[in-house]
Amino acid sequence: MKLQLTRPIAFIDLETTGINITNDRIVELAIVKISPDGSKQIKRKLLNPLMPIPKQASDIHGITDEMVKDAPSFKQVANEIKQFIEGSDLGGYNSNRFDIPMLLEEFLRAGIEFTVDGKKLVDVQKIFHMMEQRTLSAAYKFYCNKTLEGAHGAEADASATWEVLEAQLERYPQIGDSVENIVKFTGEDDIVDFARRFVKDNGVEVFNFGKHKGKPVTQVLKEEPQYYDWMMKGDFPMNTKQKLTEILNRTLLKKG
Repeated sequence: MKLQLTRPIAFIDLETTGINITNDRIVELAIVKISPDGSKQIKRKLLNPLMPIPKQASDIHGITDEMVKDAPSFKQVANEIKQFIEGSDLGGYNSNRFDIPMLLEEFLRAGIEFTVDGKKLVDVQKIFHMMEQRTLSAAYKFYCNKTLEGAHGAEADASATWEVLEAQLERYPQIGDSVENIVKFTGEDDIVDFARRFVKDNGVEVFNFGKHKGKPVTQVLKEEPQYYDWMMKGDFPMNTKQKLTEILNRTLLKKG
C-alpha cells in the first residue's frame, strides 16, 4: 500500500547537543520531502550551535565542534528551512516528542514565525511502538529487511524513516493510506504543546502537570492569574509558553 498524499510531507531528523529542548541546540538537520507525485527532495545542513557540543553527544552522532565551526547558525538558515517545509505535513521518528518541538524552539529563538497549526504530524515511532516496539535500526531491519548504515546520521535516519512508513502501510492496512488517517490512528492529531504540559480533555485544554493537573487552563488563568507569570518565568519550552499565551489571549478576548 502506498501513502496517498494530497500535499507534501517532510520527514525531519535532527542531531543535537543534547536532549533538553529548552537548552540544547541543533547541530545537523536533514529533511526528506516527499511530494504527492512521489518525487523526493532532500535538504541537509550542518549547523553551528553556538555552544560546545558535549563529548557524549559527539560520541552518538559523530559531529564535533571542529566540524561545525564554520557552519551557519540556525538563525542564518531559518528562512530557508521554513520555505522548504512550508505547505507540508511533517513526519519523523519520535518527531512529535523531540524533533518538531526542538525545531519550533529554534524558530522561536531565531524570531521566525512558524507554526504547526493546520499541519498533520506523522510520528512513525508511534506506529512502530504500537505494533512492534523497537528502535529505528530494528524497525528498518524488521520492515525493510535492510541494515541501517550510518545510523544517527540525520539524512540516513530521515530516509530510513520514510522507507519504514511505506513498509508499515503495506503491513498494516488498517492504518489507512493518507496522512489524515495515520494521524488519527496514532491519536496524535490534537497536540496542544509538545512538552505535554497541556492536553485536551473533551476538546478543552487542561493542565497535565503540577497542582492544577486536570483543571482547564482558562479556569486557572482566571482564578490564579499569577500562575501565568510563574510559568512564563519558569524553565518551560518556548512552545509551551507560546501556547499558554495564546490561551490567555483567547480568554481575554472572550471577556471583552
